[in-house]
Amino acid sequence: MENLFRNYGEAIAMILFIIGFANLLLHKNLIKKIIGLNIMDSAIYLFLAEKGYIAGRGVPIVVDGVQSVEAYINPIPSGLVLTGIVVSVSVSALMLSLTIRLYRRYHTLDLDEISTLLKKEGV
Repeated sequence: MENLFRNYGEAIAMILFIIGFANLLLHKNLIKKIIGLNIMDSAIYLFLAEKGYIAGRGVPIVVDGVQSVEAYINPIPSGLVLTGIVVSVSVSALMLSLTIRLYRRYHTLDLDEISTLLKKEGV
């Protein structure tokens, strides 16, 4: 139990990931599925940021001539988080635009109804 309190950031990230995954699996509305995927993305970014942080160290920018590796955090998790956010925004924009196209064609966001209408069309 002590480790849970010490690593609460990782625990919160896992809880958020489970919430997003459940949202992705259980809802039939496409917008709610997109929201679930975005919650999962945010959980992963929180987890990476939490793992990359080291208490007592600064950002990896050389200040006052200090070049010791022990004075700075690892910049790789931060770079991964920034890259992931850019990719996530692009994927979310694409999913939302495809959802708008589906709604204009089938007048519903329910995945089961869209599947039924596709079967009726013979696609």
